[in-house]
Amino acid sequence: MTVFFTSDTHFGDTRALRIDKRPFASLAEHDAVLIANWNERVGAADEIWHLGDFALGPPPERVRAILAALNGRKHLIVGNNDGPATLEAPGWDSVGHYAEITVDGRRFVLCHYAFRTWNGTGRGALNLHGHSHGRLTPIPRQYDVGVDPQGLRPVTLAEILVSRRGRRGMPSAPGKNAEP
Repeated sequence: MTVFFTSDTHFGDTRALRIDKRPFASLAEHDAVLIANWNERVGAADEIWHLGDFALGPPPERVRAILAALNGRKHLIVGNNDGPATLEAPGWDSVGHYAEITVDGRRFVLCHYAFRTWNGTGRGALNLHGHSHGRLTPIPRQYDVGVDPQGLRPVTLAEILVSRRGRRGMPSAPGKNAEP
């Protein structure tokens, strides 16, 4: 079993094409590609944490159909755009606003929103979030797992940890800690 993370799929949300400038001619194409990308990576026995903004706009039956079409044991961390159709859809193994989990010996604090500080930050815990669509300047031990900065697909722990590796050799700004 592999654990995956994602956020901000915005299934059925026309703003994803307009505001986030996702490269699709239509919302139907957007949703189909995101579903295909998810299922290409995530197997039925895998676990996936969706850190909010799953869907906005489609009727409840469409939200249920999208969720049913996605592989894996699915957990939802509620985002600001997750309404009753998403929250009440059958198929979530858990639904909450916040979670602390351990994967491969690493502690994670999961929320839709990026934190300034979080439980365990001084002991190596990582904060995974969405909401910002890749627009925040990264800080140490914090990662945006949304589809926009992550190639429109869910990512694994290993992919998260190497996502900024190219910055490791760069000098840090005065008074700033280098990325761990």
